[in-house]
Amino acid sequence: MAIKERFKTSYPGVFYIEGIAVGRTGTEKIYYIRYKRDGKLTEEKAGRQYQDDMTPARAAGIRAQKIEGKQLSNQKTRETKAQLADRWTIERLWDQYKAHLSDGANRSDISFWKVYLKNNFGPKEPKTLVKLDLDRLRINMLKNKSPQTVKHVLALLRRIINFGVDHGLCPPLPFKISLPPVDNLKTEDLSPDHLQALFTVIESTPHQTAAAMMKLALFTGMRRGEIFKLRWDDLDFHRGFISIVEPKGGKSQKIPMNKNAEEVFSAIPKTSEYVFPAKNGGPRKDISKDLREIKEAAGLPTDFRPLHGLRHVYATMLASSGKVDMFTLQKLLTHKSPQMTQRYIHYRDEALRRASDTVDDILSETMKAKGMKIRVIK
Repeated sequence: MAIKERFKTSYPGVFYIEGIAVGRTGTEKIYYIRYKRDGKLTEEKAGRQYQDDMTPARAAGIRAQKIEGKQLSNQKTRETKAQLADRWTIERLWDQYKAHLSDGANRSDISFWKVYLKNNFGPKEPKTLVKLDLDRLRINMLKNKSPQTVKHVLALLRRIINFGVDHGLCPPLPFKISLPPVDNLKTEDLSPDHLQALFTVIESTPHQTAAAMMKLALFTGMRRGEIFKLRWDDLDFHRGFISIVEPKGGKSQKIPMNKNAEEVFSAIPKTSEYVFPAKNGGPRKDISKDLREIKEAAGLPTDFRPLHGLRHVYATMLASSGKVDMFTLQKLLTHKSPQMTQRYIHYRDEALRRASDTVDDILSETMKAKGMKIRVIK
């Protein structure tokens, strides 16, 4: 390669050569600087006349900053960029974590990441985190967010880092991410009047996809995510079963398809491999707007969660009936342990009264058999 002629400028240590202009016809000046730092003489490019809007004065300013150590040399900058490219920051782990999810990240996790984690934790590597970082996040969030929201955010961060550890991308944290205690034994039941109002709206609403999902949640107790991911191949109409693939991260299971659920499926046109596909034919991610409109039209409680709440109603109805034992209910809800099922069982008032009245019946029969009467102590 021929050595090009160097042209001096009025600034010490700044010269230029002429080269073919980038993005335009003709030539342009390519400025270089020469400087000594820590006894080492360095010569490197400062920038191009047009492409970088470089001038002798700007080149001289860059040279001064590098002499003073306020700016790295080009070589050091390249080395630093290479080192950064090898760093598995939490943001890089998040991108890989999303890519490995079969259905992608759900909308809630994406929102939690953008609002609470990206700026504070994205540029950091897991190995640089200290417990105080997580304590600050938890304390600040609890000032105006519910413990449940804080738990979701911290659990997401834990999943991202665990993903990196499992795939050999980063070392495990030297401490445990503690999740705040959450009292979510919230009764989400509906009165007969609420149920009647809901079904009246469901039959007339233009949001028939959302209506069908609500029916399935009530008829089968399926989770929101399970309904969204449901495929036609998961339905066995001949034997009357629904395959629940990896329910909430657990082992795939089957639940019975009752007549009401079968009627719901029979009324849905097949336009995709998914029972409730998105516009692109893939799995649906969200339908909260339509669900909210149905809930409001039916006059349901403002804090009632349409799909999760109806799953809760399903569990409560079965538990209150006295006809379904705990083990069977656990299997129907695809829970991993009976403790998880217990959290869903909030017996209706009338069921509790019936149980309490049983004491009266037992005592009355016992006393009657012995010719005695129950004395009321005043």
